Amino acid sequence: MAPSTTPEPPEDLRRAVDAVLPGARTDLEALVRIPSIWADPAHAEDTRRCADAVATLARAAGAADVQILAAEGGAPAVVAHWPAPAGAPTVLLYAHHDVQPTGGDDLWTSPPFEPDERDGRLHGRGAADDKAGVMTHLAVLRAFEGRPPVGVTLFVEGEEESGSPTLSALLAEHQDALAADVIVIADAANPAVDVPAVTTSLRGLANVVVEVAMLERAVHSGMWGGPAGDALTALCRLLASLHDDKGEVAVPGLVTASSEAPDTDEDTFRGDAGLLDGVELLGTGTITERLTHRPAIAVLGIDAPAVDGAANILLPRARAMISTRLAPGQESGAAVAAITEHLQRAVPWGVHLDVSLHASGEPFALDAVGPVYDRARGALSSAFGNAAVEVGMGGTVPFIAEFARTFPGASVLVTGVGDPASRWHGIDESLHLGMFSRCVLAEAMFLRSLG
Repeated sequence: MAPSTTPEPPEDLRRAVDAVLPGARTDLEALVRIPSIWADPAHAEDTRRCADAVATLARAAGAADVQILAAEGGAPAVVAHWPAPAGAPTVLLYAHHDVQPTGGDDLWTSPPFEPDERDGRLHGRGAADDKAGVMTHLAVLRAFEGRPPVGVTLFVEGEEESGSPTLSALLAEHQDALAADVIVIADAANPAVDVPAVTTSLRGLANVVVEVAMLERAVHSGMWGGPAGDALTALCRLLASLHDDKGEVAVPGLVTASSEAPDTDEDTFRGDAGLLDGVELLGTGTITERLTHRPAIAVLGIDAPAVDGAANILLPRARAMISTRLAPGQESGAAVAAITEHLQRAVPWGVHLDVSLHASGEPFALDAVGPVYDRARGALSSAFGNAAVEVGMGGTVPFIAEFARTFPGASVLVTGVGDPASRWHGIDESLHLGMFSRCVLAEAMFLRSLG
């Protein structure tokens, strides 16, 4: 993409950001070394240790007060304040310090919790999602030497990767401490390392656990197989009903929307996704629509015996986790009802079926119109040297809708420090370090413009 005609960033701010980047990189690596997987009870103490580390960094960045808060049963969140100068607005800067499980340490090129730079990218679990978001905010505050031109509330959550189950309670209990005029959420991605984005829509989420039962107990497959079926085969038939022959979601009642956003190049998408040669894309419509404005269903896991050591028995029960991404405009409760009704109609052979909700999150969409968004686009375009674009994101960030409901008067800006090669939630997650520096500069320019 050719550079835009956006103005150059202020030289004093560029120098200030450049001065703090080495330290921010060092502290990011230290955070990556902490396996803060809140979803795994074995790492609960690591998550608390990560919250302590973030709180220490906030104090060092000049926060007037720092607290570690948690709702009942929830993960530790860090809340820190930098008071507003007279007449200036207050900006809430959000990120999260918890991370996804590794997916298998042995599959990584380098150990997932040992940061490793390769080809200008810092590899490690959480390097992009979302400890880079945490350090973007802290680097900006350091660049202002702890005296930002606006009031700042830093809110670093600890359970986003678990669906933020206690966020509603936390916001209700501490609403006054978190109130802001502008909310900046650094938990999205850019379409390329040199093209900044303002995210204006995100899909929702409905995860259900499906269990089928056919027998009271396991029985010998030779003695009983034929007239008596096995639960795993029944489950496979049931799961196959979720898509048609083109890979389109086949569940009636799910919202499908369209998008006027430019389409994604298929070869680029295939390469970024790591699709094997000859594998077809699923569904219909543009790739952008399929990624951001249409539902998608995936089977995330199945409880079944491993091939190694499998016995000649008919399984009495089997279960699976089904994950559905919801298009903007879809209410998650209605989606769960539609999925449940479809499974009840499709279950074969009179098999007993149980469907239970595991997690859900609402989709989100906004009109990025007004002076706050104009200033954000200007800052992003100047820092990146390319015009900012508006994008939808296929992922789900349930708390964004929660923030919008709790603080209806605030402008919500969704930005991020990922790109298509970041492999969020995947093997060899990484952060492009050049893009990280541009994100820090852009956020610093944005806060100055608000002040």
